[in-house]
Amino acid sequence: MHRPVFREIQRLKGASMARVTVEDCIDKVDNRFELVLLAGHRARQISQGAQITVDRDNDKNPVVALREIAEETLSPGDLKEDLIHSLQKHVEVDEPEADGQEITDQSDQAAASADADREDDNIAFDRMTEEDLLAGIEGLVPPEKSDDY
Repeated sequence: MHRPVFREIQRLKGASMARVTVEDCIDKVDNRFELVLLAGHRARQISQGAQITVDRDNDKNPVVALREIAEETLSPGDLKEDLIHSLQKHVEVDEPEADGQEITDQSDQAAASADADREDDNIAFDRMTEEDLLAGIEGLVPPEKSDDY
């Protein structure tokens, strides 16, 4: 008994499917693991409403993402940067370095602030005896009862 091959089935259905394979994408992204990460990230972007750059052709988001990578409508480098940025929890912002005089002024201000903090540390507290504490507690008015408790 002869079983029809895939091409014959497609011909019989009257549909031509454009298949995307890893081999189509591997020359754009060298590492297969990185390809999976990038395509997965792009598929999530599409699910969240990002514009697609190829015809959908009734394909699901992961297939559309692979087709975008294979057809080079998206740069793998840009996708990689976007993936890294989406995974970062803390993004450092490069600030311009201050010149020598500003650094000296800032260190002088920090030293003055530290001296002021040391002066605040020398605060003296009054001592209270146990009898004074009990007398103060007895003088307190109990809170009103409410239905909340």
